Amino acid sequence: MTNDQPASSRPIQLCCPICKKNVEWSDAFPERPFCSKRCKLIDLGDWASESHKIPVDPSIDDLMSGELDIAEQTIKH
Repeated sequence: MTNDQPASSRPIQLCCPICKKNVEWSDAFPERPFCSKRCKLIDLGDWASESHKIPVDPSIDDLMSGELDIAEQTIKH
């Protein structure tokens, strides 16, 4: 592929989140945004071991758990 093509017709290029290798957002890279199944599994392992976390506000978590308690009590009755 040449750079003479309009930007809208060129596939998006990004970096693999694990190894930083260039990845094209196309069917040529079925594991995208990862470059390989290996990098995809490394990322999955990081989530499973809680190395990756989505930050949350603990007060919202407490609020939501209270709503779950009410819902469970309603279902039991």
